[in-house]
Amino acid sequence: MTTDLVSRAQIILLARTLHVEVEELQHLERLGAEHLNALREQISNVIFDDHASIFKRVSALVPIVPLPIAMPIVQKMVPPMMAGRAAGAIGVAHPNKAAQALTLVKVPYAAEAAPYMDPRAVVQLANVAPPGPVVDIANELLARRDYATAGLFVDAATPELIKAVEAGVPDDEGLLRSGAYVLSGKTLSNIMRVMLDAESPRISGMIATAVNGDTDLRLAALSVLSRCDEDIITRGGDILFDETDSATLADMLREFVREGAGPELLHLSGHLSPSALDLVAANPATEDLELIGELVKAAADSGEPQKWRGLLDILERTNDTVQQNVIGLVADLDHARLTALAHAATKEHLWPVVLRVLAKQAPDDQTRLTTALRPALDAKDQASLERHIHDLHLDDALKSVTSVLATVAG
Repeated sequence: MTTDLVSRAQIILLARTLHVEVEELQHLERLGAEHLNALREQISNVIFDDHASIFKRVSALVPIVPLPIAMPIVQKMVPPMMAGRAAGAIGVAHPNKAAQALTLVKVPYAAEAAPYMDPRAVVQLANVAPPGPVVDIANELLARRDYATAGLFVDAATPELIKAVEAGVPDDEGLLRSGAYVLSGKTLSNIMRVMLDAESPRISGMIATAVNGDTDLRLAALSVLSRCDEDIITRGGDILFDETDSATLADMLREFVREGAGPELLHLSGHLSPSALDLVAANPATEDLELIGELVKAAADSGEPQKWRGLLDILERTNDTVQQNVIGLVADLDHARLTALAHAATKEHLWPVVLRVLAKQAPDDQTRLTTALRPALDAKDQASLERHIHDLHLDDALKSVTSVLATVAG
C-alpha cells in the first residue's frame, strides 16, 4: 500500500456513498484525501438534493404532529434507511425538533438510520443535540463496528459533545478506528487536547490499546496522532514512546513502514520531543537497512520538507553505521530528489542537522554525499550550506565538504 492513510479512509467513505466495493475506487487514491473528500461531498449533496422536494414535504409535517406521537409510528412503519435520509431535511428545517427526536428514538433504530443522514445536517444537528442520546448512539455504532459513520459524527462534534463522548464512550479501539475517518486534523487535535489537558488516563489507555492491537488499529492510531497539532503530537508522542517496550516498538515501526505509512511516521517524528526521538533512534529497528531505505524513499518521494526533518531528527541520534548507510542511500538519489532536498534544507533550516551528521563521518563519505549534492545546489543553497558550516564551527571537521564546494566555486 503506497497511498496515505487518510486517502484510504476517504476511499472507503466514497465507496459507501456510491454503494460500491472499495476495490472499484482504489485507482482514485492518487487524488489525495482533500480532493476525495470534496468529490464525496459533491456526490452526497447531489444524492440528497435530488430528493429534497420529497423530504421537504415530510419536514412540513413536523410542526403539525407531536413528536411523542410521531416517533413510535415512524420507528414501526418507516425503514431506518428512509428515516435517515428524511432526518437530514428535518434537521436542517427544524434543528430543535430533530434534537428532541433524538431523545425519543430507540438507539438501535437511530444507529441503523445514521449512515443515511445528510452530512450537512449532521453538522447542524451537532450544535443542538443533547449529549446523552448522542453518547448512546455512538456506543451503539461502535458496538456495530460502524466506524465510518461514527467518524462522520465525530468530525462534526462540538466541544460539549467531545467531553461527553470522552466521558461516556469507553471503547478506546472504536474511537481510534473512528478517528481515522475524521478528515479534520483540527477536530482530532481538539479531542486529544481535551483529554491531555484534563490529564486523563484515557490517553495512556488508548495508546496501550493501539500498541497491542492489530495492524489496522495501529495504523488508525498513527493516522490520528500524525494529523494533530504539533504540540499534541509532541505530548502524545511522549506517552507513546515512553510507555512502549523496545521489542513492541520495533515491531510497530517495521509494521508502519511495511504498510506504506512511512510518510506519516516521518511527519510524526518531525514533531517529537528529544526524549522520544532518543527512544526511536536507539531502537534496533533503525538498524534495519531495508526499513531505513524505505524511510529515505518516503522522505524523497513526499516533496515535503517536514518529512526530511522527521528523518534527519532520528538520524542525528542513531549510530555511525546507520548514518553511513543513510548517506549512501541519499547520495544515490536522482538529481530531482537531491535538488528538492537541497532546497528544503535551505528553506526549512535543515542544513545544521545534515552537517552535524556529516561531521562525524569519514572524509570519503563526506565527499560522496557532497559530490552527489553539488549539481543540485543553486547559488542560494550553496551560500546557506557554507554559512552554516562556518556558524557551526565545522570548517575543520568538514574539510572534504568545503573542498568539493570550492571546486564548484572555481
